Amino acid sequence: KMCPPSCGLEINVRRVKTNSRIRTLTLSTVESITGGPGSYTAIISKAPRFVNSKCTICGDCVKVCPAERPDEINLGLSTTKAIYLPYEMAFPSRFVIDPATCLGADKCGKCVDACPYGAIDLAMAPEKEEIAVDAVVWATGWDPPDATQFKGLGFGTFPNVINNVMMERISAFNGPTGGKILRPSDGKAPQSIAFVQCAGSRDENYYKHCSGVCCMASLKQARYVREQFPEAQIYVFYIDIRAPGRLEDFFTAVKEDGRLSLVKGKVANITEDPATGTLTVEAEDTLSGRKVAQKVDMVVLATGMIPNGIGDTRVEGGVELDEHGFLAIKQPQGYLAAGCAKRPTDVSTCTRDATGIALKALHLSHLSAE
Repeated sequence: KMCPPSCGLEINVRRVKTNSRIRTLTLSTVESITGGPGSYTAIISKAPRFVNSKCTICGDCVKVCPAERPDEINLGLSTTKAIYLPYEMAFPSRFVIDPATCLGADKCGKCVDACPYGAIDLAMAPEKEEIAVDAVVWATGWDPPDATQFKGLGFGTFPNVINNVMMERISAFNGPTGGKILRPSDGKAPQSIAFVQCAGSRDENYYKHCSGVCCMASLKQARYVREQFPEAQIYVFYIDIRAPGRLEDFFTAVKEDGRLSLVKGKVANITEDPATGTLTVEAEDTLSGRKVAQKVDMVVLATGMIPNGIGDTRVEGGVELDEHGFLAIKQPQGYLAAGCAKRPTDVSTCTRDATGIALKALHLSHLSAE
């Protein structure tokens, strides 16, 4: 879930906006990087927003826009208009137009006429900029893998099979259902739900690595279900439960739920009754040795983390990757990697890591100035 403003997001955005020594380039892609430590040159490609700084996000343009697009923040579980605010507290606080969806000035142009401030500029064009920097930090984050590739699990075929990021958005107060956990197929409240751990992870056929956070994320989401549906039956199919440190206490508390069943076994297949949308999860319980065919209303796949966008930038000398596709800690050109760019990890660890990497980048910058 996106943190509410009280957690510090709002004040940090304000700090970025008011700090004269921070320049934020949105809708921008780093096309290439050349040079070495203390003297890098980056080519930045900036896509047009089609909305200028006069925008007050009044929403008049959205009301008249006839075109819709999938909302990527909600992973396609909802839609936005072609002109939209990417998400709450987006920076800058300004609408943007998706050129792939917009009908254009020739066929439409309704947003231009509706805007009382003259903020819509459909003639904006892409731009490029060259900047010189002393240090480069890769903080490209992570993506959930495409779960349609995982044979037998039904993602993309059965609407009531979703991944864990989709579950997080469904559970969020600003998500597609306003925080109500509902089946995508019919909007009904689920009376039973299965969490499938290591979906495509720790698997020689797909991704060998463990993302480390999925176990606790699923147990947290099981709590979401319990809060909304006290009588719902919850099943967690797992290989191992990883609950490091104090998280063991949380795991112990979750296990005390009398209507939550832990099944140690990797799920082999998921099928659907097309008449009802009910799903059958097939696995072998390795502790009892018996085969399980459990009927549930919804399935949540814990699909793990894969690196995002590392190969999108042309880099002089290249970058070193580990065996799982994440950035290696030591880079030949002195690049720095932060957070999930170098390994799957949780939010708090990413925050601490980013602080350390930022300090290291500043140190390199000071060294180059000497």
